[in-house]
Amino acid sequence: MKIIYLHQYFNTPSMTGGTRSYEMARRLVENGHEVHMITSWRDKTDKKDWFITNEKGINVYWFPVPYSNRLKYKDRIRAFVSFAWKAAYKATEISADVVFATSTPLTIALPALFASRRHKIPMVFEVRDLWPELPVAIGALKNPVAIKVARWLEGFAYHNSTRIVALSPGMAQGIVEAGYPSDKVTVIPNSCDIELFDPVASDAQYFRRQHPDISDGPIVLYSGAFGKINGLSYMVRMASVALKAGSNLNFVAIGKGIEEELIRREAIQNGVLGENFHILQPVPKEEMKNVLAAADVALSLFIDLPEMWANSANKFFDAIASGTPVAINYRGWQCDLLEETSAGIVLPPDSPEQASQELVKFISDKVRLTDAGRAARQLAIESFDRNVLAKKLERVLIDAVS
Repeated sequence: MKIIYLHQYFNTPSMTGGTRSYEMARRLVENGHEVHMITSWRDKTDKKDWFITNEKGINVYWFPVPYSNRLKYKDRIRAFVSFAWKAAYKATEISADVVFATSTPLTIALPALFASRRHKIPMVFEVRDLWPELPVAIGALKNPVAIKVARWLEGFAYHNSTRIVALSPGMAQGIVEAGYPSDKVTVIPNSCDIELFDPVASDAQYFRRQHPDISDGPIVLYSGAFGKINGLSYMVRMASVALKAGSNLNFVAIGKGIEEELIRREAIQNGVLGENFHILQPVPKEEMKNVLAAADVALSLFIDLPEMWANSANKFFDAIASGTPVAINYRGWQCDLLEETSAGIVLPPDSPEQASQELVKFISDKVRLTDAGRAARQLAIESFDRNVLAKKLERVLIDAVS
């Protein structure tokens, strides 16, 4: 097949951020398909127009659209619309058999549908978040007209798709509840790069050597966005309780986002910054294997919001791929996985103080911790191997074309 693949936030392993689209696309190329990735270049550049690179056989078309998760919501919307407009015309220049678009943002459906109708080819839509439920739930989207437009766009995207891919069972349920046929929805969650995160091939001491300011105690790692929805104040309060209790745990937060300065201030106010709480800049995906190898527990955190329970966070899957036990503070399908497999623990969402105590107890039990790491790696191999799930995506695309 010749595939137009639309993803506004495409990343390669040398970049920071999730690499799902890269990993799926390169496997499609390896299986003999031709992939044309249309995406945005978010960093500073002198370029003003489209430029092309080849990434492991993927033809990648980049258009400069400055973006970061520090932007205010209205500026994000402006970036979404700007890219959608440019991507629509770029997609029509490339002949293809199928259009595959992955959200977020939901506006990615616009250029996908435009190209689908121009080329008279099917469109497959991948839902990474239920939109606009999440921005409405956190209060980012308040204008009644904007909410109505967003809901219309959601329905329009779904009902003009030949097939839909959902990243979790909860997302699939939301799509069906919106009126889309259940037999045309396929769940393909975020996946595990088993070879990249092989614990045997990773260097746990590399991260320690790079950061001698972090003590020799166990590391509790958070790697991801510092956004409002992530609620990293929870982690600061856990660190504060642990420090006062005399625990030797190190809380390491790697990332950036709109709440970075807030978290830094809170860490200073609680007396933990530079003591047992450390803020580090994001690292490329290919370096995360050594960071996770050094971690004793990996955190996946959100504010107490039921709408987030259907999430399919990259950090969760990278952690279990590396054999690192996971601690989360929300319910939902990932919570069920941890409780069924003992690959980690579920912390109380409303009490970081209690969570800190439970985390200290969990890490202190070396047998339980080792067993959890082993269970995490096994869960990754048996249920979330990227190679297996990429074949599942390929079948969805082939089915859409045929």
